[in-house]
Amino acid sequence: MASEQHMSHKFVEIAEIYKKNKEAIEKDAVELENSIFPTYEEIALDLENQLASLDGGYEKLITEISKQGEQWHREIDIIINKMKTEISEIKVKHRDILQKHLDEIKQTQTLIKKSILAIRKLEKSTEISSTMEYSSKIREFSKVPPKIQVSLPTFIPKPIDSEKLYSLFGQITPLSTATEKNAFLLNQTNPSVKDLLDEPELITTILTGYEYLRSIICHNEDRIWMSDETNDIKCFNIEGSLCQTIKTKSGKFPNDIAEDNDEDLLYSNGRTKTVNRVKNGQTEELIRLQGWRPRQLCVTSTGDLLVAMCTDDKTQSKIVRYSGSIEKQTIQFDDEGKPLYSGNTIIKYITENRNHDICVADCEAGAVVVVNQDGKLRWRYTGHPSTTKNKPFKPWGITTDSQSHILTADRDNHCINILDQNGQFLRYIDNCDLKNPYGLYADNNDNLFVCEYYSGNVKKIKYLN
Repeated sequence: MASEQHMSHKFVEIAEIYKKNKEAIEKDAVELENSIFPTYEEIALDLENQLASLDGGYEKLITEISKQGEQWHREIDIIINKMKTEISEIKVKHRDILQKHLDEIKQTQTLIKKSILAIRKLEKSTEISSTMEYSSKIREFSKVPPKIQVSLPTFIPKPIDSEKLYSLFGQITPLSTATEKNAFLLNQTNPSVKDLLDEPELITTILTGYEYLRSIICHNEDRIWMSDETNDIKCFNIEGSLCQTIKTKSGKFPNDIAEDNDEDLLYSNGRTKTVNRVKNGQTEELIRLQGWRPRQLCVTSTGDLLVAMCTDDKTQSKIVRYSGSIEKQTIQFDDEGKPLYSGNTIIKYITENRNHDICVADCEAGAVVVVNQDGKLRWRYTGHPSTTKNKPFKPWGITTDSQSHILTADRDNHCINILDQNGQFLRYIDNCDLKNPYGLYADNNDNLFVCEYYSGNVKKIKYLN
């Protein structure tokens, strides 16, 4: 009896395991067939398409380089022809100068010959009256004019700087590989993903009274710090009420402002070569540089401070990471030893993305330059082709949001460029009556705050769902 019960119990247990495994088999079959395998097929198809278009893509790249070379040859021909024209004009002027002096000399020679003939005649003459009326011309003709030597012009060729020539010709960006892990999960619903609005919305405008508004930070709507080209750093709330004013210690305007993880205000001053911290109402020097001038600032997610800076002679730029006042990292050159950033004092706003990339808006270079947290170049963005944006792309302010979008202000074209974290253009914000957008800041709720340089207004814009 006991044996029969044991056998019965064993049978039930086997049946349950069998049923459970059957259900797992059916579930796995569905997931493998309907989700995982199609994802692998999609990835394989994408790779095959990339391989198929590889030669064409590189041929296009070579064609673009060849076109640039042809353009350079045309420009060089124009320069040569212009110089030839200049030489022809100089030659005519040269000839005219020599001919004028030759004519004057020959005219005087004629007068001298006449005088010689007259004197010879008087020598043989016995007429008393003619001899008495004679007046010597020796003093007049002794004023011999100086010899004129007009030198030929010379051509002074400038030495060819191959490296500079290479950088002026253009640049081939390095390969940028984006790896998406767990690709089959990408199609599943992610409640944190926000979509770009079809039409960004202007929420409010803050009238600051500033004339040349540059920088802004906004961790909450009761504390919005701003600075312009005066020594006043002002704090407003979202209603536009002035809450606090801090004057720079030097009396000079700050190059940039930031706020550390303790909510203390930081500001840089290129003239005094310092980065300062305002703590409990007191200003203290945090960093002092030698031979370099601090420009723009960014506090990272780990609390480090990134400082964009340039040399005193305005020839080099770099990004330096600090922990407190201790230098931890310098970002200046790519793997080939070439400068990552243009060497000048022009503003280079800086921000950190969610993946710890360091994003710099290099205005003078006309590029957004992005390196990873190790300082290795990932990509450069030099603007998006447009029939309505007619002026050269020059990025000023830069910020990132919760979706790892990168937003940068194109002041001269009155718009904001939105990129993904791999440098792909997504869209413009150009509909909120933006005028000369400059400093940018995306708050924790993905509201975008835009400084308008000349009007001094700050516009709060909603651009994500």
